[in-house]
Amino acid sequence: MSSAPTTVALDSISERILAFIEDVGIPTAIAPIDEATFMPGMTIRDGVLIVDPAQLIWPGDLLHEAGHIAVTEPGKRPTLHMVNPDPGEEMSAMCWSFAAALALDLDPDVVFHDGGYQGGGRHLAGVYGGGAYIGLPMLQYYGMALDARSAAEQGTLPFPHMQRWLR
Repeated sequence: MSSAPTTVALDSISERILAFIEDVGIPTAIAPIDEATFMPGMTIRDGVLIVDPAQLIWPGDLLHEAGHIAVTEPGKRPTLHMVNPDPGEEMSAMCWSFAAALALDLDPDVVFHDGGYQGGGRHLAGVYGGGAYIGLPMLQYYGMALDARSAAEQGTLPFPHMQRWLR
């Protein structure tokens, strides 16, 4: 006798995060992931953030991966399958995910958790919490956010406020 496959539901934080990601213009899909992935329970296919709730360990990683999609050049985004290992894009994805966590009223520890960033997640939470926004120069270069001086000159809000969520 065979049994029907069980469906694993997303927790409420993951649901909030995915709704936010969709709202800013990044497509998501819930689907099984059979291949090994760098971040458990998620991958990127054709610019879509694919999530497998049965394998998802750290919901905040969804924001980090979405950050990679967000900072990708618009023309390349629909064909994105792997994140760019470029340090500038990595830093900008971290910075984007911090701003996204705050926009969702989540503790930054959701993104910068003990299991991430080669054990340095808590340190990064402190760095960002202290106002050292690693990756902000790239977000500013992409036209996505402004540092305090530039925001004051333009009469708008500085980072962690985002001018726009997609590059």
